[in-house]
Amino acid sequence: NMSLGGDASGTQDLLTMAVDNLDRAGIVVAVASGNSGPGRGTVGSPGSAERALTAGASTVGQFVGTPIKDAGGSTVAVAAIGDFPTPESDLTAPLAKAAGDPLGNGCDAGQFGDDMVGAIALISRGICTFGQKVDNAEKAGAVAAIIVNNVPGDPIAMAADAAFPTTIPAVQAAQGDLGALVALVGKPVTLGAQPAYTRTANDNIMADFSSQGPTDVTFRVKPDVVAPGVNVLSSVTQKSCKDPGDTGCWAFMQGTSMATPHLAGMAAVVRQAHPAWTAEQVRSAIVNTAQEGVLKNSRRITELETSVLVTGAGLADLKAAVGADVAVGPVSTSFGAVPAGSGQVITRTVTVTDLTGATQTLSVSVDGRDASRFKASTTKVKVPEGGSTSFTVTFTAGKKAAAGEYQATLRLGDVAHSVLFALVK
Repeated sequence: NMSLGGDASGTQDLLTMAVDNLDRAGIVVAVASGNSGPGRGTVGSPGSAERALTAGASTVGQFVGTPIKDAGGSTVAVAAIGDFPTPESDLTAPLAKAAGDPLGNGCDAGQFGDDMVGAIALISRGICTFGQKVDNAEKAGAVAAIIVNNVPGDPIAMAADAAFPTTIPAVQAAQGDLGALVALVGKPVTLGAQPAYTRTANDNIMADFSSQGPTDVTFRVKPDVVAPGVNVLSSVTQKSCKDPGDTGCWAFMQGTSMATPHLAGMAAVVRQAHPAWTAEQVRSAIVNTAQEGVLKNSRRITELETSVLVTGAGLADLKAAVGADVAVGPVSTSFGAVPAGSGQVITRTVTVTDLTGATQTLSVSVDGRDASRFKASTTKVKVPEGGSTSFTVTFTAGKKAAAGEYQATLRLGDVAHSVLFALVK
């Protein structure tokens, strides 16, 4: 099994061909979808490869943070620590904010006034790197910086920027803490020195940066499936350790490149449990048994994310993948781009393969938002012991079909599901 991260669009054709060939050779290749989201068509190469096991990223509700306290000693927020220094002892100073309504992003040095001298800078996340924000604050005389997240959920561990070397402490607070912190501007606050592990309920929120499908040309659904990729606790090299030889050789990291190793690890476990399964069958086991209805919208975290171009088949579930009864090929079915008003009826073939060593009879159904546009050629399939069977699924655009995305879910009994997608243009 292999895990690949990042976007290498300049060598797209070679990379996607390589991934497809590796899969055919029996190697499961887990690939990051990319960190160019939100936005349709942002999935990177080689995550766009048809036979890649492409990962989107969701949150883990955890971080290591340090308290921010008001003058009365009450904790008003817990801020995540990352690559930047933290105070060696409790640091108390007036809170001053980057100019903006309600809070500036700190990318322009002009956002920092004379009140920043000797103060703790309050800055919004967004537009430029964390390093540039902290550098501007430090040059304006700030003794520390608090970056406020610009998306819901937990704060994240901020990465430093080699182009902007800084020395002052810097941490990140949650978007939900913005109001309480802005209310303290001009007043003394204390940035605590003692970090602590913080567990929250902010699990399974789609990362706002997670790249989305469809792919170009063929308009395939990508990512295939989602795995944890925000605030993932990971080891780091000894050179990067905060306390080499001690307990500091870890960090919280984010990115679809952090979600990808989860899928590679799942593939290894599935393969160990079922060494005779092909790479294609391992991919299907992971994708077509994913949890549905648990991933939340990155901007409206009280709502579920419903677009398959963001979530793929859902949240990967290792136990379900190991216990998969069938493999579905392809793992999702795209009907490509259909001209609006064409009234086209497009047909695709779906193949189901037994993974249990016993004959199975499964119901076949289609449900979901646009189920009326999709139709399976049968309502029941008999999958022979150790063998395969195929049927067709059609998408009917209709001459009055509005331009837009059409999606539904193909179900094989209660043992597998597969995404159906078409784009009317």
